[in-house]
Amino acid sequence: MIESRVNEIGIRKVMGGSILSIARLLGYTSLKPIFISIVLFSPLAWLAMNWWLQTFAFRIKLNTWVFLSAGLVLMAIASLTVALNTFRAANANPAESLRNE
Repeated sequence: MIESRVNEIGIRKVMGGSILSIARLLGYTSLKPIFISIVLFSPLAWLAMNWWLQTFAFRIKLNTWVFLSAGLVLMAIASLTVALNTFRAANANPAESLRNE
């Protein structure tokens, strides 16, 4: 996504946009679908896991902290990935990205 928006990042930098504002914009647009998918599919995952675990002789209870911690780890990894790619693209020379235009 960031590679396809290199021209937009270059224009925002030329117009005076800060790296933080660019990172916030790209972070929000890429992390929003991940957050929505975690909220929507965690109950479905809990139901599927609960149904699957009922087939075993020795049963365990699923705790909500397992799904919360998995969601937090997923958001942390996604945030780190987006932040690194955004800062790399935002620190690039805007003339290089706008040269093709």
